[in-house]
Amino acid sequence: MKRIAALVLFASLLASAHAQVSVQDAWVRATVPQQSVSGAFLRITSARDARLVEVGSPVAGRSEIHETRLENDMMKMRPVASVALPAGKAVELKPGGYHIMLMELKGALKEGQSIPLMLVVEDKDGKRENIEVKATVRPLSAHGGGHRGH
Repeated sequence: MKRIAALVLFASLLASAHAQVSVQDAWVRATVPQQSVSGAFLRITSARDARLVEVGSPVAGRSEIHETRLENDMMKMRPVASVALPAGKAVELKPGGYHIMLMELKGALKEGQSIPLMLVVEDKDGKRENIEVKATVRPLSAHGGGHRGH
C-alpha cells in the first residue's frame, strides 16, 4: 500500500514538473456573418524561459501569431515566428499588441461560445509542450483586460 502511495505521489510530481505553462483569461472576438477572421487573446505565464511558437484552432483554416505595432505613425499588423515568454512573467496577448489571428473561419463566432485553441510552447532546449485552451467568445466591442466592452 505504501509503495502504491509513493508511486502516485511520484507520478503527480512528474505531472506538476511537466506543467510549466499556465494560461488565463483566454477569449476570442465575436464575428459578424461572412467575416473570415478574428483575434484570440490571453495571458500566458511560463515557469521557465520559453517561446510561444505555434497556434491553432479547429474553427479556423489557418492560425498565426501576430504583432500590432506603430510604424511611421501607422498601426501595422504582421505575423511573427514566436513570442518570448520570460520565466515567471505573464505575457499578455491583447488587442493592439501580440495576438492570435484566426483566419479562414469555418463559421461565425457567436458571443458565449467556447472555442478550442492549441498553443505550442518551446523551451530553450527545444522541448515542445502542447497546451489546450478553451477561449470564450466575447462581443465585437470587447477590448480585453478581462472587461467586456459595451
